[in-house]
Amino acid sequence: MNPIKYLKIIFFLFLCSIFLSSCGGKFPGADARKYDPDPKKRVAKNLSEGRGFRLSDSFGKSSNGVFEFASSNELWRASLDTIDFMPLASVNYSGGIIITDWYSTDQASNESIKISIRFLTNEIRSDALNIKVFNKKCLAQFNCIISEKTGNLITELKEKILKTAALYKTEKKKKNSKAYKGNQKY
Repeated sequence: MNPIKYLKIIFFLFLCSIFLSSCGGKFPGADARKYDPDPKKRVAKNLSEGRGFRLSDSFGKSSNGVFEFASSNELWRASLDTIDFMPLASVNYSGGIIITDWYSTDQASNESIKISIRFLTNEIRSDALNIKVFNKKCLAQFNCIISEKTGNLITELKEKILKTAALYKTEKKKKNSKAYKGNQKY
């Protein structure tokens, strides 16, 4: 055989050994003491946590629907609870937007409003929401003027949503907290 070919093989094996030894066999979260030795239980746990993989999902032949629930996001829940009196036109959790339909307080009124709430972050803070309120005034059935409304309503909505979200977060912490039972002497 050609000596250059031998050198290439030796160099390749040398590189492979460096890459394999640099891993050290330690992967993040690979502590065997933390995982059940029964593979069926590990698979069930991974699937329940959403870390599973199904071959049918990758080919688009999944018979189950994919649902996203925002019950753990306090800001999202507070926003929906604040505007629950209004009909919703579009709600997309993964897109981070809520859009209401046109709403009027009485049938005889020729004015109605529409609210759009965009989520910029999941953190409960004043710049987490982008709220827009649109006003529609109709002089006749097909003669309507739509404009973006400014003023106190946007500020009031934002404050109400943030306060409600803060309450939800406090309730969640109380619900999930457990009393410390350390070295207590009776």
